[in-house]
Amino acid sequence: MNEAEEGAQEWKARRYAEHAGFVPALGQAVLDLLDPRPGERILDLGCGDGVLSQKIKTRGAEVVGIDASPDMVAAAKRRGIDARITDGFDLRFDAEFDAVFSNAALHWMKRDPGAVVAGVHRALRTGGRFVGEMGGHGNVAAITVAAVAVLEQHGIKDAASVIPWYYPTVDAYRELLQQHGLAGEYLELIPRPTPLPTGMRGWLETFAIPFLKRLPEAERETALDEMVARLRPVLCDEKQRWTADYVRLRFLARAERQTQDPTTGQAIGSRNNRDGSPGVPG
Repeated sequence: MNEAEEGAQEWKARRYAEHAGFVPALGQAVLDLLDPRPGERILDLGCGDGVLSQKIKTRGAEVVGIDASPDMVAAAKRRGIDARITDGFDLRFDAEFDAVFSNAALHWMKRDPGAVVAGVHRALRTGGRFVGEMGGHGNVAAITVAAVAVLEQHGIKDAASVIPWYYPTVDAYRELLQQHGLAGEYLELIPRPTPLPTGMRGWLETFAIPFLKRLPEAERETALDEMVARLRPVLCDEKQRWTADYVRLRFLARAERQTQDPTTGQAIGSRNNRDGSPGVPG
């Protein structure tokens, strides 16, 4: 096991429901943007415990949920979802879906966001839509600075390299989508201060595991206390209510026509001209 694997995020359905139930609860806006329709086949990328997959299913769509966490997939299956353990960097679907949906998952796929988007494009039928919400540029900035500072205080060199999240700007993500044959129709950064039902410690214990894993186990409780102390002046109010400094990137993109690269045989995106004739490869 390499250092990256040792420091990987861990997902447990029960812990997620306790400390992060607000995530699917705040997903209604992006679900409305998806606008699932009866008879559509929709892929939920990073489905977690299946709360939003279930809502898509109640709209009459056929849903396939995928997630890298066996515990989350098991929870989604208990909700009646066709859920599968799948690596988001290695999607193996071929023009099977009318839409790909993702909420609060893509920012965890930092290693190769382009591979994820390329897989989404392959999974979509021509004209299919990619609809999602993820952390955007500036998301949890204060929390990140505090976590990095505490690691440095504990002797971790280049602590910023531990940051596990990918938070792109609108321009950067639009360009990434276009590079992989997806035309961005709507992208917006949305500041969304988010109350934390179990406080900052609960949030850190759920989402900051990669930072804590870089420390000896005997130092982790102290590090958590230090992170909370650093954040209290800016994210905790006079009634001891904690709010995370969330900024979300919400988007809708559409799959352009697929064609084959004659040298590789692989599908690539291309634009169609208004008269329907092939345009410039995307």
